[in-house]
Amino acid sequence: MRVSDSSLAQVRDRGFTVVEGFLDPGTLKAAQDALWDIYPRPEDYFADPRKHARWALTQFSGVKLYPYPSWALNRVAVYPDLVDAAERLLGATDLEIYKVELWAKYAGAINYDQVHHRDFGNHSLVAPRSDGAHMQMTTIILLSDVTELDGPTKLIPLSESRDIPLHRHHLRMGDLVDKEVSAAAPAGSLLIYRTDVIHRGSDFKAPGRSRFVMLVDFQERGWRWNGKIHWGDHANRPGLREAMVAMTPRERDLFGFPPTGSDYWNAQTLTDVAARYPGIDLGPYGKPGKPGARRGAGSRAPRAARSKGESPPDA
Repeated sequence: MRVSDSSLAQVRDRGFTVVEGFLDPGTLKAAQDALWDIYPRPEDYFADPRKHARWALTQFSGVKLYPYPSWALNRVAVYPDLVDAAERLLGATDLEIYKVELWAKYAGAINYDQVHHRDFGNHSLVAPRSDGAHMQMTTIILLSDVTELDGPTKLIPLSESRDIPLHRHHLRMGDLVDKEVSAAAPAGSLLIYRTDVIHRGSDFKAPGRSRFVMLVDFQERGWRWNGKIHWGDHANRPGLREAMVAMTPRERDLFGFPPTGSDYWNAQTLTDVAARYPGIDLGPYGKPGKPGARRGAGSRAPRAARSKGESPPDA
């Protein structure tokens, strides 16, 4: 579903919006089915939580960084209507995705209540501009139904927090609870919010409940004081190669892949990148050279890595 102009206006003015029915049913169902390649199904978890203790160490034990084993999940981060909303909210097309996380929570695993906070604390070296310039767009896509029993995100409208200095990006537990707006919504819904919005995660209110979401964050490319994840550091993780092959040039660009027309592309790089990502369509980037094209100075990789068309793993 295309995010309406009025919803984006809410993000600018109120600080957040919830769009129900955002993901189409097919995309949602495929993503939900793919969750079980990563997480225990709720019925399996609650049958014996002790067998799944790894998910209960901290509030963040259920966080998994992009990429994922299935394109059904990886494609959600580049969902066309999500990219369209980012372009329109941020007023730019030269964008980057600077964070993608899956987050699973199971009732009783741990107390998921959080203090009210602003996300810019670990999304930027500085503070957000109150006029919206250099804005980052943070999102939560619900992959399961989230009712008031399922630990919904609670947010404070900007009108209720303008007198709180931005340098206070963490408040005391319990502050402003009377001003909270719940982001409870059905699976497939989208929450968009600004990094200067005060919000918190809440705990489950009933046993046997679970919550699965994907967080995808965008910003205009080039503001070096903002960001969170460098995708080159994740390039050897399972799923990234398949995702790059499946994406369009525009979608790859959101992860920092050299765009069409870049002077990075020549006969040698086209050949070697094609070897690193078997099956990728590099036609939009140019014409590849012959196998074994000469590498540039200083780019010689270890023999074992070159034979696979990829860089060696970290030590």
